[in-house]
Amino acid sequence: MTEIRFTLNGSAQSVDVPAGESLLETLRTRCGVFSTKDGCQPQGQCGCCLALVDGKPKVTCAVPAERVEGAEIVTLEGLADDERELIGRCFSAAAGLQCGYCIPGFALQAKALLDANPQPGREEIARAVNGHLCRCTGYTKILDSIELLARAKRGEVDPEPCRDGRVGSSLARFAGQEMTLGDRPYVDDLVRPAMLHGAVVLSPHARARVSAIDVAAAAAHPGVVAVATAEDVPGERWFGLIRPDWPGFVAVGEEVRCVGDVLAAVAAVDEATARKAAALVEVDYRVLEPVLDPEAAMSEKAPQVNPQHPNVLSHTVVRRGDAAAALEASEHVVTGTWSTQRVEHLYLEPESALVEPVGEGGFRLYTQGQGIFDDRRQVARFLGVDEEKVEVELVPNGGAFGGKEDMSVQAQTALLARITARPVRITLNREESIRIHPKRHPITMRYTVGCDDEGRLTAVRARMIGDTGAYASVGDKVLERAAGHSCGPYRVPHVDVESHAVCTNNPPAGAMRGFGANQAHFAMEGCLDLLAEKTGLDPWEIRWRNALEVGDRVTTGQVLEKSVGLKETLQAVKGPYDEARAAGQAVGVACGIKNSGIGNGAREWGKARLVVEKDGTVSLYNGYTEMGQGLLTVLIQCAVEVTGLPPDIFVPRVDSTFALDCGQTTGSRATLFGGRAVEEAAAKLKADLDQGLSLAELAGRTYAGEVLVDDTTAPGQETGEIKTHTAYGFATQICILDEEGVVARVVAAHDVGKAINPALCEGQIEGSVHMGLGYALTEELPCPDGMPATFKLRELGVIRARQMPPVEVVLVEEPEPEGPFGAKGVGEIGLVPTAAAVAGALAAHDGIRRYTLPMKDSPAARAMKVGRIRSLGQ
Repeated sequence: MTEIRFTLNGSAQSVDVPAGESLLETLRTRCGVFSTKDGCQPQGQCGCCLALVDGKPKVTCAVPAERVEGAEIVTLEGLADDERELIGRCFSAAAGLQCGYCIPGFALQAKALLDANPQPGREEIARAVNGHLCRCTGYTKILDSIELLARAKRGEVDPEPCRDGRVGSSLARFAGQEMTLGDRPYVDDLVRPAMLHGAVVLSPHARARVSAIDVAAAAAHPGVVAVATAEDVPGERWFGLIRPDWPGFVAVGEEVRCVGDVLAAVAAVDEATARKAAALVEVDYRVLEPVLDPEAAMSEKAPQVNPQHPNVLSHTVVRRGDAAAALEASEHVVTGTWSTQRVEHLYLEPESALVEPVGEGGFRLYTQGQGIFDDRRQVARFLGVDEEKVEVELVPNGGAFGGKEDMSVQAQTALLARITARPVRITLNREESIRIHPKRHPITMRYTVGCDDEGRLTAVRARMIGDTGAYASVGDKVLERAAGHSCGPYRVPHVDVESHAVCTNNPPAGAMRGFGANQAHFAMEGCLDLLAEKTGLDPWEIRWRNALEVGDRVTTGQVLEKSVGLKETLQAVKGPYDEARAAGQAVGVACGIKNSGIGNGAREWGKARLVVEKDGTVSLYNGYTEMGQGLLTVLIQCAVEVTGLPPDIFVPRVDSTFALDCGQTTGSRATLFGGRAVEEAAAKLKADLDQGLSLAELAGRTYAGEVLVDDTTAPGQETGEIKTHTAYGFATQICILDEEGVVARVVAAHDVGKAINPALCEGQIEGSVHMGLGYALTEELPCPDGMPATFKLRELGVIRARQMPPVEVVLVEEPEPEGPFGAKGVGEIGLVPTAAAVAGALAAHDGIRRYTLPMKDSPAARAMKVGRIRSLGQ
C-alpha cells in the first residue's frame, strides 16, 4: 500500500492505495464519491468517470491513483450549491438525459468548458464532449443543455424545467436533476453494512468439456469469505425467460457453450480481492471444436450445442396466397441476399446486482433488470425457496435496450448472499458484460420481391436464418418478429416467409431495440429501391403507392383497423426529400413498422397501484422498468391528466410490494399497457377526490388498475381473423449526404399515436437514430472462435458527438384507441428504417448497392472515425 495525499472538493485527503489502483477506484471505494461512474475501466473511452484534476478534465479510470499525489481534485459533489443547481436545472429543462448514467461526466465537462470559454459554439461543445459516450440520447439534447447552461451563466436566460404534468406537455424527467449531478444511485453505488463483493469466473473457450474445478487456492486467499460452484446451488440451476436452458454455473462433466459461461463465483471483503481470488480458480477443460456457423449448425451431423433443445431453436412460417404464382406473373422481380451483424448493446452501466439476507430465510434483491418479477421468479427457483421469500426492487438502470431482459449475475449474487449470510454485490466489468449478455441477432435474409408495371407489390418470398448463440433467451421470438415484419409497412397480397433461429457456440443473441424488425427492413427496403430502379419510379413514390392504410393487411394477415399514420409520415418528409434532390444531394428514404405490445398470442398486462401516503404524496407502483425511456415520467403524466393533482405529488416505485408482474419491459409496450393501468387506477382516486375527500383523508387507501390484453393470435393458430399485435408504430426517415458522401442530416417522421411527453418522445427517436446510424455504418461485434474480437469502446463503433449529424424529428399523432390518451410505443421503431435509408443514400451517391451491415466501406462510415477493429486489420 502507498499513502497518497491530495485535496478532494476542498478537503485534504490521506489515503492508502494498493499498487495499480485507479483514481476512479480510490474516489468511489475510499472516498465515497459516486458521481464518477465506471463504464469502461481502464479504457478511458466513455467519460463517465470524469473529474477535474488540477483544473483539467481527466478520465479517472485511466489515471493511476499514485499519480495524483498533491493534486487538487474536484467532482460534481464539490461544486458550489448554486452552480450544481443551475447545471441540474439546465439539463432537466432541455431534456438532456435519459438513463442518466453518463450525464454527470458530460455535466462536469460542460463546467470545465464554460469556465474556459463562456460563449462556445455548438461545434466547440461537440468537440469538448467527443471523449464521452451516450448510448441513449443521440447527443442532440445534451448539446442543447450545455448551450442553455452557457446562456444561463451569462445571465441571458433563467432556465425553468417544465412543471406542467398534463398529457401533451414536456414535463421534466422524474429525478432528472439528481441524475444529472450523480446523486441518484445505481446498483453499483449501493453500499450495505458488512457487504461483500463478488467476482465470477468465465470460460475462455466457446466449447469445451469441464473435467475439474479446483477452488482451493481461491478459498484460501486472504479476504475471501466464500467460493461457489454448481455443487452449491440448492435449487434449479438452469434458468431462462422462455426455456430453462441457461445454467447459472456450468458443472463438472458438462460442456461450456460460450465464452460467457460462469464456472464459479467468489465473495470477498472487496472487489479487488474477489477478482484476485477468481483468477486462482483452476478449471481443467477438454477443448472441443465450436459450432460457429448457423447454417452448419442446422446440419444433422452438427454437434448439439445445448442439451435442452435441438440446434434449430425455432422455425416460423408466414404464408398468405400463392407467392410462387404471383412472382411468376409479376412484371418486375428482384432477388438478393442481405446480411446483418452481431451488435453489442453497450449500455453505459455494466450489469450489477445486490442481494441482502432479510428476515427468516428471505432475501432482498436490488436489480437493474427489465422484468423484476422474472428476476424474482428465477432467483427463487435457483435458491430453492418460495417466491415470497425474495423481495425485489428495481434500481432504475443505466440503459438496457433489451440487453437486461435475461439474468446476468442476479442468481450468483443471491447464492453468495445465502452462503455467507451477508449482503453481496457483484458488478461486471466491461469485458465480462460483453461476454455474458445476449446481443443483436446476425441474420442472413434471402429475398425475392415482385411488383406490377405500376410498381405495386405483388409478392414477397423470404428465407431468414438467425444466429441465436448458445442459449435460447428470446431468440425464437426475435426470428418470429423478423418474419412477421418481413414485408415492412407495405401492402403485399402474397407472402411466403420462413425464419429459423439457430443455436451456435457464439455469444447468445436475444432482445435488442428493434427485435428483428430492423434486420427485416434492411432487406425489404433494399428490394423497394431495386424495384424503383426497374420501374423508373422515384424511391419515395414507390413507397407511397404501397404504403399501408386502414383496411390493409400486414405481413401476418392482420387487418389494420385504426391508427395507421404511415402516409402522414411520408408526407412529412416529402418537402426536405424533394429539396435535397433538387439541390443535387444524395438522398435515401425508408419506411418502418414496429409492433407495440408483444402480441402473437401472449397474455399481456398493465398493472398499477396508487397508494395515498400519510405525508400527502401518492406512491405510483407499476410492474415495468424505467431504463431511460422516461416511463416513470409518462406514468406520472397519465395520473396527473386524470386526477388533476400536481405532478410532484406522485412518487413512482417499482418493487414487489404488490403483485404487479407484467413480464419484461419489452415490445414497446410499457406506456401502452402501463399507462392504461395508471389511467384506470387514477380514475378511482379521482372519483374519491370528486366526493370532496382530501388526500389527508384518503391516506392509507390503495387504488388498483389492471389491464389484461389476451386477444392476439398465436402464429399458426386457426382463427377467422388474425390479430398479431395490439398496435403498431409507423415511420419514414430520409438520410441526406453531402458531396463527399458523409451523412449531413436525417429527418425522422414518426406516428407516435399521441406524444404524452413530446420532449421525451423526441429524445427517444433521436437516440434511436443515433443507434441506427451506428448499426448502418460502424457497429459490429465479430466473434472469431466464439470470442468477441474486441472489448474496446471505440472499436465497437458507437458514434461520437462530433460525428453525429443533425436529426430533425417530426411527431405525427394518429391516435391509438387501445393506448392511454391515444399513445403507443416509440422506443424501438426509431432505428427500424435507419440503415435502409442510409443504404439508399449511399447508392444514390456512388451507385453501389450494399447488402451487408455495417457498411464500413462507405465514405459515410469512414467519416465517423470509430469502428475499426485493429485485431482484424480494419
